[in-house]
Amino acid sequence: MPPNERTEKQAAAQQAVDILHEIATILNCHLDRRTLSICISMIENGVNPEALAAVIKELRREGQEAQIEREVAAAAAASSTRRR
Repeated sequence: MPPNERTEKQAAAQQAVDILHEIATILNCHLDRRTLSICISMIENGVNPEALAAVIKELRREGQEAQIEREVAAAAAASSTRRR
């Protein structure tokens, strides 16, 4: 592929990511450009978009649960340290 054509394709891909990032921001999806680019690439390579969305939601839910568990453990540790 000639360098000029490659540059044009890269610019078009970047523009598409920019537009999709704006849409994701409006929809409050909490996806940064890098994550969005990875998702786009996965979908272009045949990953089911609905399945990908379900996995992202599940990972976020698990991440929130883990964060809550860490906060509870930290609060319990701080509480037991104060009692001594």
